[in-house]
Amino acid sequence: MNRKALAWASFDWANSAFPTVVSTFVIAAYFTQGVAPDAATGQAQWGWMQTIAALAIALLSPLLGAIADLGGHRRMLLAACTLVTAVFTALVWFAAPDPSYTVWLLVCVGIATVGFELGTVFYNSMLPEVAPPAQIGRVSGLAWGLGYAGGLACLAIALVLLVQPNPALFGLDRGTSEHVRATALLVGAWTLIFGWPVLLMVPDPPGERLPMGQAVTTCVAETKHLVRGLPKRPDMLRFLIARLFYTDGLNTLFAFGAIFAAGVHGLDFEEILLFGIALNVTAGLGAAGFGLVEDRVGSKRTVMVALVSMVVLGAALLLTDSKAVFWGMAMALGIFMGPAQAASRTLMARMAPEGEIAAHFGLFALSGRVTGFFGPAVLAAVTHATGSQRAGMSTVLVFLAVGAAILATVRPVRG
Repeated sequence: MNRKALAWASFDWANSAFPTVVSTFVIAAYFTQGVAPDAATGQAQWGWMQTIAALAIALLSPLLGAIADLGGHRRMLLAACTLVTAVFTALVWFAAPDPSYTVWLLVCVGIATVGFELGTVFYNSMLPEVAPPAQIGRVSGLAWGLGYAGGLACLAIALVLLVQPNPALFGLDRGTSEHVRATALLVGAWTLIFGWPVLLMVPDPPGERLPMGQAVTTCVAETKHLVRGLPKRPDMLRFLIARLFYTDGLNTLFAFGAIFAAGVHGLDFEEILLFGIALNVTAGLGAAGFGLVEDRVGSKRTVMVALVSMVVLGAALLLTDSKAVFWGMAMALGIFMGPAQAASRTLMARMAPEGEIAAHFGLFALSGRVTGFFGPAVLAAVTHATGSQRAGMSTVLVFLAVGAAILATVRPVRG
């Protein structure tokens, strides 16, 4: 891996701290258990915040991607998004454990979430510039694995140095949850400390550049042209639709896997935390391992193998009553979660026309967020109708299978 590719991959290490610590394990739980009036209200409020953020991302990502392509301002836009993510994450520190801080925390996390997701548009669009075509899958897969490692490293530091010690270290007041709120400061600092190499070592691509103002005025027409042209490019359209389905399935799996484990197999809080860490470890190893062979077997084939394997393992996982078998199946399933995501990124990089990479990664981000509410909604409806967590979780397999079926019809050609 060359220096540019290594600097690019290090950004995955930097920005994965946000979804791991803020969105999944620590700050999300702190809000529902410590800030919101009650857990049910907190879960609903957190869900509405995520919905609003998803709408903002869906509206902005294709437009900003087009601006980056027209104006050549990817580094500047990535730097701005990284700074927004870090600053608004750090501002969560001021959200004391009281319902009066509900709006403050939700606004901070919501803006940070938008900054994080938009930043990935510009970051992902750099992939074809840092890796030669023959190694693009390897670089993407290794970077995704590095991202899992970075998120877990930040989480481990947060738990060992901030959350678990009693009395708290660094003079933090556990009575006002400063030991938990300080994890937001850690994530903000982590993002800035490790996020700079890509900004220094991966320049914008050469070529004619429009001034930012002119790029902004032109991007709307370019985005409309891009979207309207998708029916004329059926393989790209089918890929985006396929990703919409299987990403909904993956996101629902991430969101409800621990809830299923606790409800069906009786995992307590510490076991759930260990379960989440172990699942992320196997996903990271899977992403890195498959990245080493993806360029030889093909990005589409890698995604297909991952999706089919998750459907088969997921079906077996839903049927077992053994806690030990559940753990083993879940860890095996985790191996294929990372490759499904990393190889999808590579496939988009291979299929997007030259000169429109960032705009297409804007559509890529859109396809991963625009129906983000649908998977959880279907799972909730089926669970409510049947009274069975197993039946509810089986909807995840349907989303993965539908995505795989549509992806099977895609020819991974550029343009």
